[in-house]
Amino acid sequence: MSADDRTVEALLQAAGQTYAAEAGISLKDQPAPLYRLLVLTTLLSSRVQSNLGVVATRELVSSGMGTPERMRDATWQERVDAMDRAHYTRVDEQMATALGEAAVMLLDRYQGDLRELREEADGDATRVRTLLTAFPRIGPVGADIFAREAQAVWPELRPTLDGKALDGAKRLGLPGDEHELATLVDDDRLAAFSAALTRVALDEELARTIADA
Repeated sequence: MSADDRTVEALLQAAGQTYAAEAGISLKDQPAPLYRLLVLTTLLSSRVQSNLGVVATRELVSSGMGTPERMRDATWQERVDAMDRAHYTRVDEQMATALGEAAVMLLDRYQGDLRELREEADGDATRVRTLLTAFPRIGPVGADIFAREAQAVWPELRPTLDGKALDGAKRLGLPGDEHELATLVDDDRLAAFSAALTRVALDEELARTIADA
């Protein structure tokens, strides 16, 4: 086993959970889990700690707002209150508005099903990202967050190992090229690998722990 292989195994053991899984989303190529990933992506796109976005997503879903119809039909205050219970408070009011608008857009444009967005992109990963940026509060970084997680079920998004993931790889002395980095894991582990590298980029102590393992 090479040094890179040992680092990857230590990384996945310590931090190899997708953000979707951490948020309680059992990600499948189905409308409800894909929508919940869109909610998570929206919340992670703000300058708020990632763990707060994860917890807020769980709270919104457990409060009955796990589908675009239910998110649309919830009151603005119900969305705010759910995020406040998760301590996602700094931008809760703006996000409550954005989540409501995004639900309406998803229902109007894609009949509530992000697989229709995928179909519109016709297998083009760049086009998927571009279409995602039409949703409120989701810019290029947010589109990358969605792609990082959705590559588990949308193979055309593989490999998504850019941005923060590459920063994490640099901290661990792993290859800095997205495609070279992707060869270190099987395709079905890419989403977890990318999430783990992102965590390393955001947590210097975690990086040291893995480097020492």
